[in-house]
Amino acid sequence: MKSICVIGIGYVGLPTAAMFASKGHKVVGYDVNEKAVNALNKGKIIIEEPGLGDLVKQVVESGNLVGSTECPDDCDVYIIAVPTPINSDKTADMRFVRSATEAIVPHVRKGNIVILESTSPPRTVEDLMLPILEKSGLKIGDELLVAHSPERILPGKVLEELRTNSRIVGGINKKSSEAVKEVYESIVEGEIFLTTSTTAEMCKVMENTFRDVNIALANELAKMSEELGVNAWEVIRLANQHPRVNILSPGPGVGGHCIALDPWFLVEASDKSRLIEQGRRNNDSMPTYVKNRITSLVGRLDGKRIALYGVTYKPNIDDVRESPVMHLWTLLKEAGAIVKVCDPHANEKLEENYGIYDAAKDADIAVLGVNHAEFERVDFGKLASVMKGKAILDTRNYWSEESVNNAGLEYHLLGKSENMDKWEN
Repeated sequence: MKSICVIGIGYVGLPTAAMFASKGHKVVGYDVNEKAVNALNKGKIIIEEPGLGDLVKQVVESGNLVGSTECPDDCDVYIIAVPTPINSDKTADMRFVRSATEAIVPHVRKGNIVILESTSPPRTVEDLMLPILEKSGLKIGDELLVAHSPERILPGKVLEELRTNSRIVGGINKKSSEAVKEVYESIVEGEIFLTTSTTAEMCKVMENTFRDVNIALANELAKMSEELGVNAWEVIRLANQHPRVNILSPGPGVGGHCIALDPWFLVEASDKSRLIEQGRRNNDSMPTYVKNRITSLVGRLDGKRIALYGVTYKPNIDDVRESPVMHLWTLLKEAGAIVKVCDPHANEKLEENYGIYDAAKDADIAVLGVNHAEFERVDFGKLASVMKGKAILDTRNYWSEESVNNAGLEYHLLGKSENMDKWEN
């Protein structure tokens, strides 16, 4: 068993630390966030993820996982799992990776392993980390082994996917790759593929870029469908009957710490990324597009009351990072609208969080932003009884048009034209 330091105990680092600790490794979760560290040492978590709370409690009580605001100097492996956000100009903000790398330099010793898990622009290991790690005085690739091994996890299924998904290990040399593979073999049941550090970096950002570009295609379809008199969701259902077609679902935008950011790493790195940039800009345009759709339904937004259901970046989690619905909320408030938000998963992220029917009281329109499971069985009759207006805008194709209309409300769907072509009898 090895002693492991995981730097950054957020949405990726904490589950990773807990998984290693559950296999008998002695793990330190190092973070400058005192709230996260204090919670960890009490066996608690400050994020929402199924099964993680129980696992953390178990491994903390066993003594295999502790939190610290100081970087330890007695570990065999240092795993960097810090955020890699983007700046306002869409360039990568690498200060957290840089500071994490600098923090471990005084502590590494001969035979140690340094792993970057954070999703990063290609050449981060080679051009940013190695020059810093060389200050340790250790021979890189021999006395100090270095690799990039990006996570491939889906919020809501993190623990399962950490265990079962395949993994890429990109070492700066073969020795580094093989050593890091051995580390992950203790928690990963899926196949582990070895490659170079830059190839591993490119693989991770391309995986997320693939999703982003395909979502952009679906969002463009939604816009065109509203213009051309069709229902994008019906187009998708029928087009996907083709054995080699799988159009994704449109929505109010793309969020999360990966898909909404990683394509920009490639735009910054290469001027050949024109399709990638256009797709990213198309997805970024969706909150404004939805705001304009709301305006078309209720008129000038100043003073209008809007019930907004769901603000996280995807269903049934508490993560609001890069959430397009959070951006939509801001746009609505800037236009003078009075917005009441209902999100049962984001209580810790919101100053005010209303119940389903309290949010709709005197509302001119109700907007479904995120298809949380709690919104599946809304009583639309009760909703109609408290609303001032009748408009319902569903951005996720989640609510039943028949149920909404039968309650005396007016159902509108993102991607469905208000002037649909109809069959003649």
